[in-house]
Amino acid sequence: MHTDLVAALDIGGTKIAGALVDGSGGILVRNQRPTPAREHGEAVMDAVTDVLVGLTASPYWPRVASLGIGSAGPVDASTGTVSPVNVPGWRGFPLVDRVRRTIGGLPVALVGDGVAMTAAEHWLGAARGHDDALCLVVSTGVGGGLVLGGKLHPGVTGNAGHIGHISVELNGDLCPCGSRGCVERIASGPNIARRALLGGWLPGPDGDVTAAGVAAAARSGHPVAIASFERAAQALAAAIAATATLVEIDIAVVGGGVAGAGDVLFTPLRRALRNYATLSFVRGLTVVPAVMGTDAGLVGAAAAAPVRPAGAVALST
Repeated sequence: MHTDLVAALDIGGTKIAGALVDGSGGILVRNQRPTPAREHGEAVMDAVTDVLVGLTASPYWPRVASLGIGSAGPVDASTGTVSPVNVPGWRGFPLVDRVRRTIGGLPVALVGDGVAMTAAEHWLGAARGHDDALCLVVSTGVGGGLVLGGKLHPGVTGNAGHIGHISVELNGDLCPCGSRGCVERIASGPNIARRALLGGWLPGPDGDVTAAGVAAAARSGHPVAIASFERAAQALAAAIAATATLVEIDIAVVGGGVAGAGDVLFTPLRRALRNYATLSFVRGLTVVPAVMGTDAGLVGAAAAAPVRPAGAVALST
């Protein structure tokens, strides 16, 4: 039997997406369900099963060699369990085991969603051709992943590179994770908006109180909106520089909804990075926008699958 495709799941607090992916990263079949995030754990698993059943019904399914899962975290790849912060019904949920019951004996791999995005950007996106890279997802939260020595480095549990919970402000605000001054507490979309509102910014006629609304105000020159993005950029720059100093990455790729602010984020980010990445071996570090868009989770999950499409980044061992 010719097995040249990989199945992928991208599981988040809003949607559960599935796909069959070919060796060029092309998506041949898609299936998607809303995530019943506030319901009990079995209801969430039922939605996952619905997505998988839709994939297995495809005439392409016999060509599938393995399945990769990118999930909101924390995840634990060593046990095959997930505990997404935004899916309260799943705490230590045995996702890999339950998925295997649906798809049979195919090998399954689990990684965090930030690691999946990293795999996609390294395979086909902005980090392609770079052996040492950090990729970030800056959205409702802040996640990320690492490529080191040309290989995806998910770590034992699948969470390596989770830059959002690096502390950049030792006496900063308490983070939901239990630490203080985390990047996520400063640079995530909701916290950019929260800080702007506390500073006196008011939304426009459309009532948009999200980071996108703050970005629009910053483009119009609103000083509080500009300052909120500059603070987020400073936090991101400090964490990126620290990561580069530790493992010598040469590129940082930034995706997620907040990255959609464009120059409102990237101009102060690059400026702040020059103040933090000061040692000779990190001065050449570049920061670029992600390019894989909304398919990054699916393509990256496929790239992280146990039997990967040709050309996809390998897992470190």
